[in-house]
Amino acid sequence: MSKQVRVRFAPSPTGPLHIGGVRTALFNYLFAKKNNGVFFLRIEDTDQNRYVPGAEEYIMEALEWLGIAPDETIGKNEKFGPYRQSERKHLYKQYADQLINSGNAYYAFDTAEALDTARKLEEEQGKTFIYNHHNREKLDTSLIISTEETAKRIADGSAYVIRFKTPVNETLHMHDIIRGDVKFETNLLDDKVLFKSDGMPTYHLANIVDDHLMETSHVIRGEEWLPSLPLHVLLYRAFGWEAPEFAHLPLIMKPIGNGKLSKRDGDKMGFPVFPLDWKTEEGVSSGYREKGFFPESVINFLALLGWNDGTEKELYTLEELVAAFDLSRVHKAGAKFDPEKNKWFNHQYLVKQKDEDLAKAFAPILAEKGFTVSENIVTKVVSLIKERAHFVSEFWEMSDFFFVAPTSYDEKASKNWKEETPALMQELISVVEEITDFTSMNIETIVKDWMTKNEIGMGKVMQPFRLSLVGALKGPHLFDIVEVIGKDETINRIQKAIATL
Repeated sequence: MSKQVRVRFAPSPTGPLHIGGVRTALFNYLFAKKNNGVFFLRIEDTDQNRYVPGAEEYIMEALEWLGIAPDETIGKNEKFGPYRQSERKHLYKQYADQLINSGNAYYAFDTAEALDTARKLEEEQGKTFIYNHHNREKLDTSLIISTEETAKRIADGSAYVIRFKTPVNETLHMHDIIRGDVKFETNLLDDKVLFKSDGMPTYHLANIVDDHLMETSHVIRGEEWLPSLPLHVLLYRAFGWEAPEFAHLPLIMKPIGNGKLSKRDGDKMGFPVFPLDWKTEEGVSSGYREKGFFPESVINFLALLGWNDGTEKELYTLEELVAAFDLSRVHKAGAKFDPEKNKWFNHQYLVKQKDEDLAKAFAPILAEKGFTVSENIVTKVVSLIKERAHFVSEFWEMSDFFFVAPTSYDEKASKNWKEETPALMQELISVVEEITDFTSMNIETIVKDWMTKNEIGMGKVMQPFRLSLVGALKGPHLFDIVEVIGKDETINRIQKAIATL
């Protein structure tokens, strides 16, 4: 690549950032970093009717949290600023005029009613209405009225749009980095609106002008933009500019059935589709951050939705992803979203965390439950349960018996409490009382020696012992539990079980 790689993520601030948008940002980021390039964020807010307050800040915060913050954006290294399209609107009219003057665009004065009538006429003949070469000289355009009449109408305040004049009888051959060679027939394309009489450009014009002025080298975006590719390439040609290279990413598909992943799928199946919580008057749409996902696990999971490096490797640091990433290994087919795999990734990152850090994350949950516990104890508990957890939020349910004695006993497990059990448990209390080195390994050795010496079967003691301490046949290694809760609490719980069961 001869020129510097410059790629952009250009969302519209119309609501929270969907996970599909996050993956687009991620692939742009990885490509930029792999090629020592620049990843910049541009906010495309020309459609002020759909602008949602707070959405822009949400996008920025989400990228920061995920660890893929842009190199250039609003208020940061503004080499080609402004990076907010609404602040660039003074630029676009001159480019629309340039296309008019070069014969690549024209003014259209059609009213909504006139277009509706034309559409109905086509439909009555079994045709689909397309505004292009076959009717643009029959409609109300500057192609059939004089230059003077056109100027007079504009001066008089007549409503108009500027449309692109799509070439006729041409086959466009283009290359997409992911999809290979693609072709489009220009006769099937419509003459898109580029500029509106309210002084605002449409997405197509603003996007091309900004990408050119910001020296975008590669446009990496979702496959829903593939139908816009011929227009964008034609616009570059009409301006006499070199077009960037294009890569259209596969869609993220719903877990069950067909179609693109939506917020509804997440609501129905209980998984987030946004990076952060999004609050509205209707309620809160949950985000990955608030659901307890680690940003690194979200990045790792998303990177493998539609891409792999050709190996069986699944766990990558961000640095490893940068080193391995290659657009040529992005798949063409849609990638199915798997909520269980999503959780699996979070589990992998959770078990890698330091026990001390997880203990700090668990402490507020314990405080909420009314427990003030030493950091050492919480750290020990976390080390014993984390292998089975996906989220810190699951810790309480998996470890409540460390902090509070059982108030009831699992009915099914209680069948292990036999007629001879109370006497055995009373003997066990005597054994426990005599232990001075109260560490898991030593307790286990002494208790098992007692059972061996007295020829007591393991099941006769171990299951009722666990039931006494936990209230169910669950939890980590039994003697680790005994060490953590201590001698007095262990004896109290066995006595309570004898009295209750």
